[in-house]
Amino acid sequence: AHAGWRGLVGTDGIGVLEATVAALRAAVDRDADKGKGKGELLAWLGPCIGPERFEVGSEVKAAFEAHDPAASVCFKAGRADRWLADLPALARQRLAALGVAGVHGNDGSAGWCTVGNPLRFHSYRRDQRSQGGSGRMAACIWVD
Repeated sequence: AHAGWRGLVGTDGIGVLEATVAALRAAVDRDADKGKGKGELLAWLGPCIGPERFEVGSEVKAAFEAHDPAASVCFKAGRADRWLADLPALARQRLAALGVAGVHGNDGSAGWCTVGNPLRFHSYRRDQRSQGGSGRMAACIWVD
């Protein structure tokens, strides 16, 4: 599932992660009904703009806090009426609330920041002028 802040916050507290987890749980339940057993859900967070680079307005902070006041810890004051948002931390909060057993990958550290690592990651925000905004990343997921 891919979510920027809008997809993560969703509408009325239901965003991309809530919808994805619900769909996966339904699939797991269908498999369990067929005798295939029931596993736990795990998540892996990929790279994204890091918490030292993602500046948002107060309306973004308010949208997350409206769903869960604890989201406030994922925001630091930025410059004049702006906030630095920690997207990986916000995603981890939502996944924990959904009962996802383990979350791996992006922990919000500098090594996962797409903006701060031009030799490793594409960043639309960083590259839109110099490269026309083009560029892609992919992740592969499989089950043994």
